[in-house]
Formats: sequence, C-alpha cells, structure tokens
Amino acid sequence: MQDNLFGDPPTPAPPAAPAARKQRTGVSAAPPDAALQALASAMPTRLRLGTSSWTYPGWAGLVWDGDYPDAQLSKEGLAAYAQHPLMRTVSLDRGFYRPLTEGQYARYAAQVPDDFRFVVKAPSHVTDALVRGEDDRGRQPNPAFLDPALATQDFVAPALAGLGHKVGALVFQLSPMPRHLLHNLPLVLQRLRKLLLAQPPLSPTAPDGVLAVEVRDPEWLDEPFVHELAAVLREAGATWCLCLHAKMPRLDKQLPLLRALWPGPMVCRWNLNPLHGAYGYEDARKEYSPYDRIHDADDETRALLVRTIAGVTGAGQNAYVTISNKAEGCAPLSVRALAEGLALR
Repeated sequence: MQDNLFGDPPTPAPPAAPAARKQRTGVSAAPPDAALQALASAMPTRLRLGTSSWTYPGWAGLVWDGDYPDAQLSKEGLAAYAQHPLMRTVSLDRGFYRPLTEGQYARYAAQVPDDFRFVVKAPSHVTDALVRGEDDRGRQPNPAFLDPALATQDFVAPALAGLGHKVGALVFQLSPMPRHLLHNLPLVLQRLRKLLLAQPPLSPTAPDGVLAVEVRDPEWLDEPFVHELAAVLREAGATWCLCLHAKMPRLDKQLPLLRALWPGPMVCRWNLNPLHGAYGYEDARKEYSPYDRIHDADDETRALLVRTIAGVTGAGQNAYVTISNKAEGCAPLSVRALAEGLALR
C-alpha cells in the first residue's frame, strides 16, 4: 500500500454546540430621539399619556432598547417604560383579576418618577355583577357586587397606602351586566352611590387622585338616566371614565356627560378599535400582535381627543389618557400620534 505523502486527513471536529443565549439582566429603555424629547416638552403639564400595561416585547426600539421576554418586562420593565418621554401614566390592569396588596403598589411606585401617576382598575369581584368561570361566562350572581367596604379594603385603601401621591385615577369598571339589572339601573346607581360616598378622601394623600366610573353597557347613557348618573358622580366628587370601546357609544356621544361634570378632570381609556366589534378583543389581538406598528388609524377619535385634551388641560384640569394596543395596533405609536396632534395646536 502506497503511503499517503501528505499524511492522514485530519479528523473532522464535532460541530460546535450552539451558543447559549445570553440572559440580559434588567430592562433598558430605548434611547429617545431629539424629536421625541421636543414633543414631550411641548405637552401640557397637566396631561398624562400612557398605555394599558407595559409587558409587550413588540415595543422593542419604541420603548425597550432590544428584545426582552414578556415575563421579564412584567417584572422589570416599568422603570424603563417610565423613562419614555411621553409616558407619564400607565393603566394597572392586573388588579382587575386579583386585588393588589399595599406592598405590590409600593413596589410599582418606587420604579417611576415623582410626577408619574397611575390609573388603576378596581378588582372585578367588586365591579362585576356576576361570578364568572374560566370561559368568562357568568355563572351566578356576585354577592359582593358594589360592596362599599370591600371596595375600600381591597382597592382604595391599599392603592392609596402603596402608591401615595402617585395615585391618578382609581377606576371602577363595571362589567357588562345581566338584563335584569339593566332594567333596574336606578337601583344599581344607588348602590354605586353608596360605594363612592363610602371611600376615603383621596386628596390628603393624592392631590391629583380621582375616583372614576367606567361601564360597558350603553344604557347608562340613555336619556334621562344619564342626568341621574351625573348627579351621583358630582355628589361623590367622582368623574366619568371615557370608555372608547366598541361596546360603548363613540367619544362624541360620551362627552356631554363629561361636560355635565365640568369643571373637573378627564379620565379616558382608549381600549378597542370599533372595526372589530363589541367582542373583538381576540380578533384585534391576532391581527395586531406583536403590536409594533399602527394597523388601523382611528383619525376621528384621535382628532376629537386632541380637542378635548386641549380644552381640559387649558382650563387647568388634569387629563389621564391611556391607550391599548387594540386601539390602533401599537399603543406607544398611538400615544406619539396623539401628542403630535396636540403639538400642532
């Protein structure tokens, strides 16, 4: 056998194992560009814009400096979110599903600047007339519906103690009610009145704080009942939360109630684009995910919001406006577009 003049071929090395993905520690904010900083400086000081929650990886480059898993954003993302020049509030929605403790509120408050204010949803076991199953279907009447003491114990008191002066709006969002209650709205309103009047005053702890009522049944805005609703809100020093959701009338139909409470603050939660219909959350989620761009610009709502915010803040009143990804497709870009509209005024 002839010897190999060049020696035996080298034994091929085993394929290298894929490099382990480096775990990022902490969440860093996307560096703001000069235009964004200039836009923020042009906003009314009494306006606080923000989003519904902050746990979305698709906001990379808009709010975050890179890719982070949603679990990490949930735990560590709030401080980075609050560095965004336009984000001066956020809607804490998780408390709707389970009450938050004073300690949990305090940890949130510690992560944001001094002038940041929170919009917080009351737990559903106080604001839902039905006890619901995992499929969200009502199973039985809720005996704790609009219970004043429970509202204080599980919501208002811990929020005030934990958030302190960073309380913005404490929102009682009443879930869609069964038909027999919709036929007895004056009775429900009296229960709501007792709940609101029983809450401790917010101003000693949170001078910017306000109680707000949001509903998902358009019957609340029917004549002449809406006048009774306005009277109760005025008596309690509470306000109406403008609910921009396909289950409710458009913004222009809700503004008369806000005018009936004037002068006073504005609380608005822009939740769902009407293109998707009253039960379109899941459709919007599928179509808009990962929430990194505007899909369906709602120019009509945006323009009317600009005029309303300008009027409210121009008269020296606070305005809290939070926007969901399901409103147009990407909440941070909706916030920026709204701010640009305000700057043009």
